[in-house]
Amino acid sequence: MSKVLVISTSVSAKEKSYSLALLDRFLKHYQAKNPSDEIIKLDLNQVSIAQKTLNVENQATFWDEETKEYINQLKTVDKLVIASPMHNFNIPAMMKNYLDHVLLANETFSYKYSEKGDAKGLLPDLTVQILTTQGAPYGWYRWGNHTDYLWGTWDFVGAKVKEPILVAGTKTKPYSQLEPSKVIDEFDARIKVAAEEF
Repeated sequence: MSKVLVISTSVSAKEKSYSLALLDRFLKHYQAKNPSDEIIKLDLNQVSIAQKTLNVENQATFWDEETKEYINQLKTVDKLVIASPMHNFNIPAMMKNYLDHVLLANETFSYKYSEKGDAKGLLPDLTVQILTTQGAPYGWYRWGNHTDYLWGTWDFVGAKVKEPILVAGTKTKPYSQLEPSKVIDEFDARIKVAAEEF
């Protein structure tokens, strides 16, 4: 039995959110194959550290006891699923705030004992599945690739990152004329394979 942490970052209402529809479909297939796994859901809309942005005024107290709780959570789960839409060509601000808290030297990565200045990831037992959505088709914004950003970030801390699933073009036809769940239907076979292999 595995412990699975599921992080959602959508600011859209559930019925209008493509990333939440993608997450729901992934979890449906995952739980069908792994009914005994413990699923821990973390909606960053409801998490105080995800609302707190690092700045000059709070730098001394930014990494507090609550931060340690979320770092320890990452160290005690086996798997992590992240569902993230693209906001202004990147991850949502609350996801960045969460990462600013948990990406802490000597906790989730370390430069000690590393070679050539490269960091050593301290979360090698964590397996990560990234689920992303974006309104524009893939490649429209060369400078904006939130999927690769998340992939590289979790790889940096030593996690085993599975091939991400990106649902792109949700604001363009034909997807813009469909409900989120109907768009996700188009990707169902791929989602099912990824969920069963996770």
